[in-house]
Amino acid sequence: MRRPSPSSAVFRIRWLPGTDVLLGTCHCGAEHESQDPVEMWDWMLAHPDHLTPKDTPR
Repeated sequence: MRRPSPSSAVFRIRWLPGTDVLLGTCHCGAEHESQDPVEMWDWMLAHPDHLTPKDTPR
């Protein structure tokens, strides 16, 4: 699988209404929840040092 260039990588952070929780989705498909926006961006920018969907235990 080809890694996207930094200019084509898409990161999404959504606020979960009714909560203080943010749900971040990395361009690789990994997801992370946090109440701290700084922690969320640190997690996003740490790619590939976070779990991808195939690595996440079910």
